[in-house]
Amino acid sequence: MARKPKDANVLHGHHVVTGPELRATFEAAGEPDNPIRLRRRVVHGVVLVLLLGLIVAAVITALAIMDGRLKLPTTEAGDEPAAVCPAATFDYKPNDQINLNVYNSTSRPGLARSVADEFLARKFVVGAVANTDAGYRGVAAVVSGAAGQSAAFSVQRNLPGSDYFQDGRTDASVDVILAGDYEALTAPELVDQTPGQLSCPRESRRIADDDKWPVIPTAGATP
Repeated sequence: MARKPKDANVLHGHHVVTGPELRATFEAAGEPDNPIRLRRRVVHGVVLVLLLGLIVAAVITALAIMDGRLKLPTTEAGDEPAAVCPAATFDYKPNDQINLNVYNSTSRPGLARSVADEFLARKFVVGAVANTDAGYRGVAAVVSGAAGQSAAFSVQRNLPGSDYFQDGRTDASVDVILAGDYEALTAPELVDQTPGQLSCPRESRRIADDDKWPVIPTAGATP
């Protein structure tokens, strides 16, 4: 008697899933109306749109900054005053009413004494004369408090190319710190005594260190 052929789709009493059946199962799970798959597609679409929007906004902002149409605020503006040079106009103060200290921050021996003698010859009241260490580079620094700005203006008219700095002193005294580029005072007969403003050339060109107070006079050896 002939043996009945075995069913290839049955193994040990269990149905064997065929390739077509498995393919049909996955196709059914991936139908467009599947809510889970549809939700994922919506979320992915929203994320892509947001990323694209951020990229476009970043490009537009960068172009606006480069063109100067958009300026970002900085913290530096709040830390220091917008201008360090006084804007007031001063009359020339008589030399004999100005108390002056002269310091030499260069390696040239005797410079402070020789310049102090020139100021004395012009009737300035000279006090301290000494060497000093200063982080200033230029012709000379003229330093005073708010009360000495008029006197500092007169000193600057005698000292061409000097740079004004204000410190916290309360009296009207003025310090002159001679630096490496100093050459000479203005000839007495050529001193301009008309009203004017203090000179702060460091605001238009870098001739001083970036420190807020680059000049701190300290008495030294022979001036």
